[in-house]
Amino acid sequence: MNAEVHADVQAYMQDVGRRARAAARVLGRADTNAKNRALLAIAEQLEQALPRLLEENEKDLAAGRANGLTPALLDRLALGEKGVRGMAQGLREIAAQPDPIGEITGLKFRPSGIQVGRMRVPLGVIGIIYESRPNVTADAAGLCLKAGNACILRGGSEAIRSNQAIAVCIRAGLEAAGLPFDAVQVIDTTDRAAVGELIRMREYVDVIVPRGGKGLIARIADEARVPVIKHLDGICHVYIDERADPGKAIRVAVNAKCRRFGICGAMETLLVHEAVAPYVLPQLGELYRAAGVELRGCERTRQLLPGCAIATEDDWRTEYLDAILAIRVVDDLDAAIEHIETYGSHHTDSIITEDLTRARRFLREVDSASVMVNASTQFADGGEYGLGAEIGISTDKLHARGPVGVEGLTTQKYVVLGEGSCRA
Repeated sequence: MNAEVHADVQAYMQDVGRRARAAARVLGRADTNAKNRALLAIAEQLEQALPRLLEENEKDLAAGRANGLTPALLDRLALGEKGVRGMAQGLREIAAQPDPIGEITGLKFRPSGIQVGRMRVPLGVIGIIYESRPNVTADAAGLCLKAGNACILRGGSEAIRSNQAIAVCIRAGLEAAGLPFDAVQVIDTTDRAAVGELIRMREYVDVIVPRGGKGLIARIADEARVPVIKHLDGICHVYIDERADPGKAIRVAVNAKCRRFGICGAMETLLVHEAVAPYVLPQLGELYRAAGVELRGCERTRQLLPGCAIATEDDWRTEYLDAILAIRVVDDLDAAIEHIETYGSHHTDSIITEDLTRARRFLREVDSASVMVNASTQFADGGEYGLGAEIGISTDKLHARGPVGVEGLTTQKYVVLGEGSCRA
């Protein structure tokens, strides 16, 4: 990039940052009714603009096909009427949630006579960098808005038309509610230098949330000068225990992989106890092959599934986001937990068992953001968790973990109440 072009991008991003900071001050003191009016107005704008949104999304899809995007990535990029209505519904659900801002908790009297508690407050300005999914534009805007934060959204170049069309709806909704339209800014350049500027603007941005592939996350984690809430790989596991109900196990194992291949909650590795593998794996193999899933397995798996390719060490560490599944037969629960600890990404893992003691062990010992019993890993989603929507699924332990909803986009400050109190 020549110096002149870089200067233009830098100036553009600095202006975006200044406007976001000013909007954050206004939004931080906005009452719940104003924020909810904006959310509902944006939802209405999205539904009214449905034909235009689908038209712009189809342009992105056509460009994606021409550029050789995989079917899984095209699936992530596609909106469809259901997707547009889902964005609107997500915003309405966010509006229906309690507003955490201003809530004071833990207020206690101290021996000195003062009361000390904590108040929930906005983070300020949130920069969100994401790929493929245009629905993130609406979800992120809604969550940040409800939490009293301004946000700067930088979507992937493959979704630029869809994102800009959604941005028009967001701006109209904010203006209808009397809130500053700079509270949500969708970057309109595909120049990658914009990302570099965004993750270094400490004077304007309080936290960065990246959503995308491993390369994007690694780059931002390495280069950011702003705190980052990371969403790393979704190497999700289902473990079918010796004491699993076979019907449940088969249903869950199929759904966890096949419902959607290209989402972070899709199962990438299936672990099966050796005692039940001879029964469940042949049935699962037929169902996976019927769904077009390529199977890669350990030696014991291949003995039960003729035609299954051999799994390499890399397969256990791979988030495919595609119709590929790694399968391993394990000796027992200990071996399953050890495998997850060694190869997992601490995203979402599930056990299928009727043994309460084993279920509790799995819940306690598997160190992931979401741990499940007798449920598909594809439930790892903010909407399914009652958050209305999510800004991402954090695999960090600080500041937020798991699906990050409204409360995850806030922080707390201490408040002290006195009556002319003076320290001795």
